[in-house]
Amino acid sequence: MDLTEALPTEGVTCVVGAGGKKTTLYALANALDRAVVTATVRIPIFDPHVARVVVTGDPAGAIERNAEWPLGVVPEREGDDRYRGYDPEVLDGLAERTDVPLFVKADGARMREFKAPGDREPQVPERADAVLPIASVHAVGKHLTEGVVHRPERVAAIAGIDLGEEITTDTVAAVLASPEGGLKDVPADATAIPLLNKVDDREDEAVAREIARSIHERADVERVVLARMAESEVVDVI
Repeated sequence: MDLTEALPTEGVTCVVGAGGKKTTLYALANALDRAVVTATVRIPIFDPHVARVVVTGDPAGAIERNAEWPLGVVPEREGDDRYRGYDPEVLDGLAERTDVPLFVKADGARMREFKAPGDREPQVPERADAVLPIASVHAVGKHLTEGVVHRPERVAAIAGIDLGEEITTDTVAAVLASPEGGLKDVPADATAIPLLNKVDDREDEAVAREIARSIHERADVERVVLARMAESEVVDVI
């Protein structure tokens, strides 16, 4: 299945979790004729992944005047390596003023493969149409430590395991399917689509299929997407 068939391409789509958020944002934005990449949290400098980035307090105006796509909009640069994100309310207002699809980084993960959200995240706009909770299948088989997982204590609490234990397919599914994990603060009218990333070979695919099965047992989601987002490839939709 094509990337734009498996994943949302209209309205406001937020990515949360770990193991491929930014890659997913850029892949989706570059698959469309017009799209905007932005954030409600800090985001590393992403200029090479879009046609241009505009630092602005008027994102709607920047979109209206833009002729090169995809466009990045952010409110402020912070140091040499990242931008700040907009308040979710700003993106709610932006969604009312544009019909260009918005792809939003809505939490952070410090480059880990897997995570559970903190108290003040995710930062999802109320007008979000879709939320993609992401995890890398490469976390499975590793141990629940800070080197692999962002906020491992949160994962332990949700999945009912101890710090340092091996991460299993059920561990990943429990977090992605939990209202305290991957489904946290998903707006009532939004569609949640868990995305299992880094499905690089047959072994990874078998792991991903087991996670997907367990997610469907735990949560009412319409589909789980298996993908290699670094190649903008969908492996399967379950």
